[in-house]
Amino acid sequence: MTEAIHREGAAAAIQLGHCGYFANPRVIGGRPWGASRRFNTYGLSFARPMAEADVERTVADFVAASRLAVEGGFDAVELHFGHGYLVSQFLSPFTNRRRDRWGGSLENRMRLGVEIVRAVRASLGPQGNILVKMNLRDGFPGGLKIDEAAQLARRLEAEGATGLVLSGGFVSRTPFYMLRGEIPLRPMIAVQDRWWTKVGLFFFGRLFVQEFPFAEDFFLEDARQIRQAVRLPLMLLGGIKSRAGVDRAMAEGFDLVGMGRALIHDPTLTRKMQTGEVTTSACVPCNECIAEMDRGGVRCTRC
Repeated sequence: MTEAIHREGAAAAIQLGHCGYFANPRVIGGRPWGASRRFNTYGLSFARPMAEADVERTVADFVAASRLAVEGGFDAVELHFGHGYLVSQFLSPFTNRRRDRWGGSLENRMRLGVEIVRAVRASLGPQGNILVKMNLRDGFPGGLKIDEAAQLARRLEAEGATGLVLSGGFVSRTPFYMLRGEIPLRPMIAVQDRWWTKVGLFFFGRLFVQEFPFAEDFFLEDARQIRQAVRLPLMLLGGIKSRAGVDRAMAEGFDLVGMGRALIHDPTLTRKMQTGEVTTSACVPCNECIAEMDRGGVRCTRC
C-alpha cells in the first residue's frame, strides 16, 4: 500500500492508537484497561485501572508498532492521544482519578503521552516523523481544557514531536463535538447488532449524543491558541470543505489541513480544487457516514 501511495507522489502516515476502556470486552476477552475504574457509557463496561507493568507494556507496544510502520514504508506515524481513547483517558481529569505518578496534576496526567513520544523518538531517531493527534478540549465540564492543551502542546514539542494534529471531543461524552452537524440517529440504531443497544439509542440517544452546530473551520479559534504556544507544524481540521477554508488555515499560520467527510464524499476533491473545477465540497454534515462504520466500512450515503 505504501509503495502505491509513493508511486503517486504522496507521503503515507498511519494512525496508531489504543482504545483503552473503549475496547470491546467481547473482542479482547475481559475488562478493558483504563486510567481509573470508570464506567464507559459507550461500551457499557467498567475500566480496569492499569498497573505500572501495563503502562510499561503499552509504551513498548507503541514503540514496536511505530517501528513496524516505518519498516512497512510509512513516512510518518500519528500517535492518537485524543477523542477519549487511552492516552486521552489519562489526560482528562474526568477519567483519570489516580493518585500515583500517572494522575492528579496535569504533569502527571500527561506523563503517559510524554513517555510514549519520548520512547518512539528514541526508537525512530531524529529523522523519524512523529505526529500527535490531541484534543483542544474534551468538550464538557470536567474534561481537558484549552489551557491544559496548550501546556501539553509545549511539552510534546520539547519531547521531539514533529507536528500536532488538533482535534477535540470525547467519544463517550461528546462524540459529535469533533464532527458537528446532524445526528443520524435512525441509521445509528439500524446498524447496531445488539437489541439492547438499539433500544437504548432509541430512547436515550438524544441524551447521550448532543448536537453541535456545524460551521467550517470550527476548531480554528481554539487552534489559534496552540499556534501561539508552539513553533512546530500544526494541522488544522474541523469541517474544512472549501478552498477558501484551506486558504484561511494557511493564512492563519497552519502548516497542514485535515479533511475527512469532504474526501469521503469525493476522494478527488483536492485535485478538483487545484484545477479550479470546484471551490467547495458538496458534502452536507448529515454524518450518515459515521453510522456506516458499523455496517462494514465508512462510505458516503449521498454520493
